[in-house]
Amino acid sequence: MVWSDLAAAFALLLVFEGLLPFLVPRRYRAYLLEVARLPEGTLRIFGLVSVLLGLALLTWVRG
Repeated sequence: MVWSDLAAAFALLLVFEGLLPFLVPRRYRAYLLEVARLPEGTLRIFGLVSVLLGLALLTWVRG
């Protein structure tokens, strides 16, 4: 892996993370408030699933 690949991945993360607040800020705020009400265990499961899907996608793309 080259550092420029990591920088490009981080740049894409920032682009995707910024899309919803830019396009639909009210709905995004409501979504965040709803997520804040979820139990910690549910958030952990969502995080784990996200990590596993990301690793699978990375393996598929880079494999």
